[in-house]
Amino acid sequence: MPKPLLTVWYNTRCPVCDAGINHQKRRLVEAVKAGWVEFRDVNFEPEALSAFGASLEDIRRRLHATDAEGRLLVGADVAIAVWRQTPGEGWLAALFGNPATLPFTRFAYDRFADLLYAWNRRKGHW
Repeated sequence: MPKPLLTVWYNTRCPVCDAGINHQKRRLVEAVKAGWVEFRDVNFEPEALSAFGASLEDIRRRLHATDAEGRLLVGADVAIAVWRQTPGEGWLAALFGNPATLPFTRFAYDRFADLLYAWNRRKGHW
């Protein structure tokens, strides 16, 4: 099996994150079957990205992924990479990942992720 173009680490204990990733998995079913994209639950492998200095709490706070070259992507950059692989969603990657909008995209993603993380903590999801 070829090395995935993208391995996405996410938190299934966050209902919003889990629903979003499940939606993407359905959109990417052929890429997942072919081994091009892989989605992994960090709760089963909490030390998975420790070599990058990413803790379990870091991954619970923001999406993390590794690309085929072994580079770490975090937050909005993961969403953009997933959109690039998803049929019909390349326009989202182009819109939110271009040099003019990327700083805003990262800022908006990070603020939403902070709120979602705090909500999950209050709800006792982990």
